[in-house]
Amino acid sequence: MAASTEARTNLPELTVSELSAALKRTVEETFPYVRLRGEISGYRGPHSSGHCYFSLKDENAKIDAVIWRGNFGRLRFKPEEGLEVIATGKITTYPGKSSYQIVIDSLEPAGVGALMALLEERKKKLAAEGLFDEARKKPLPYLPRVIGVVTSPTGAVIRDILHRLADRCPCHVLVWPVRVQGETSAAEVAAAIKGFNALAPGGAIPRPDVLIVARGGGSLEDLWSFNEEIVARAAAASEIPLVSAVGHETDFTLIDFVSDRRAPTPTAAAEMVVPVRAELLANVEARGARVTGSAVRFVQRLRTEVRGLARGLPSADAILALPRQRLDAATTRLPRALRANAHAHRVQLARAAARLSPSALQSRLHRWSDRSRAVSARLQPCATALLGRLNARVVGLERILTALSYQGVLARGFALVRDEAGRPVRSAAAVSANDLLDIEFADGRVAAVASGGSAPRKRRGTPEKGGQGSLFG
Repeated sequence: MAASTEARTNLPELTVSELSAALKRTVEETFPYVRLRGEISGYRGPHSSGHCYFSLKDENAKIDAVIWRGNFGRLRFKPEEGLEVIATGKITTYPGKSSYQIVIDSLEPAGVGALMALLEERKKKLAAEGLFDEARKKPLPYLPRVIGVVTSPTGAVIRDILHRLADRCPCHVLVWPVRVQGETSAAEVAAAIKGFNALAPGGAIPRPDVLIVARGGGSLEDLWSFNEEIVARAAAASEIPLVSAVGHETDFTLIDFVSDRRAPTPTAAAEMVVPVRAELLANVEARGARVTGSAVRFVQRLRTEVRGLARGLPSADAILALPRQRLDAATTRLPRALRANAHAHRVQLARAAARLSPSALQSRLHRWSDRSRAVSARLQPCATALLGRLNARVVGLERILTALSYQGVLARGFALVRDEAGRPVRSAAAVSANDLLDIEFADGRVAAVASGGSAPRKRRGTPEKGGQGSLFG
C-alpha cells in the first residue's frame, strides 16, 4: 500500500491545459487525415460567422464535425440533414469541451443511394414550389434566328449540335462555354443562362430566341451539376425558351423537369429547335402551287359565269331597235315642228312690234317725264339744304386751313428756306458752303447760294469788291 502511494506521488503534475494540448498532439499525430462515413445530424445551416457545425453518426457512435467558412464555399456537395456522406478531414480536439471532432476539407455523398435520396428530396421541394408545372412552360419558336448553346466548347456535344443545325436549317449560333463537370460547373451553367437572358434585344450581341443546355452522357456523379438548385432555378427563371439536353435518353436531371422542353440527346435538341430547311422549301412550294391553282380555278370559274351571263343578254340590234325607231320618228316630225316654232315666234314678234309704235313710245316718254319732274320738285329743297350745309362746312375747313398754313406765317414777313432736294432747312448748322437754297416769301421764291461763313452786314445793293451783290444787304 505504501509502494502504490509512493508511485503515484512520483507522477509528473500536469495542468488541464497541458493535458489537453498533449491529447491534441496525440490525436492529430495518430489520425492526420481520415475519411469518415456517417449520417449528418443536427445541421442547421452555416453559422453567422460562415462556419458550419453538425455531427456525423452511425448506429453506435457520434462525432462532432466542423467546416470552416473558406472550405464551405468550395464544397461541391453542401451538407443536408439526414444525408449519408463520406467526409474527408483531420481529427482534432476541442479543449473547451474536452471532446474530439473532425475538421472537414471535402464532402461527398456516400454512394448512388445517397445521391438519389438527395435528388428526390430536391425534386419534391422544387415541385412543391410549382417549378415543374406545365402551365409555366413556354412554347419553342418555330423558326429561331439565333440559338444560344450552353455547353463545353471542347466536347463532341457542340460539334454534334452545330453539325445537325447545319444539316437541317443553318442559323446563327451563340456558344457560352462552361464546365459541365466539377466544383464550379453548376455556377457557370447558371451564370450562362442568366447571361443570355440579360442580353438586350437589338443589341450588339443578338439575343437568342431559344436556349439549349447540353452535356454528353455520364454517371450520376458526372451529371450532378445539373441537379443543383442554382441551375434548376436559373432555368426556371429564364425568359427565353430553354431546351435541356443533358446525358442520354435514360438520364434525368433536375433541369429536365424545369426546362420548357427536354431532349433525349444533344442532337435531338438541335432537331427540336429548328425545322428541316428542305421541308420548309417544299412546303412553301406546295403552298405556292396551291395558291396559283386556286387563282387559276377562280379566274376560270368567273370566265364561265361571265360567258353564261353573256348568253342570257339580248343582241345589240335588239337593244337598239326601239331607240332607232324613236329616232326615225323624231327625225320625221322635226321639220314640221321647226316651222311651227318659227311661226309662233313670228306671231309673238309682230305683237311686240305693234306695241312699240311711235305714239305708244311718246306716250310712255311723257309719263316718264312727268314722273321725273315730280321727283325733281321733291328733291330740289333737299338738295339745296344739303349743299348749304356742305358749303358752310367747306368754309369752316378753309378758315382752319388758312390759320394753320405756313403761308399765313410768310404773310407776316417770314421766309421758308429749303435745300436743293426741297426739304425745309431748320438750322444754320444744316447749311454748308456753296449749298443751293430755295427761299420762299409770301409773294414768290428766290434761289440763293450759301456763303462759307457769316459776313458783316453791308448796305443794301452795295456789292463786294470783285463779287456779286447780296440780295439781303
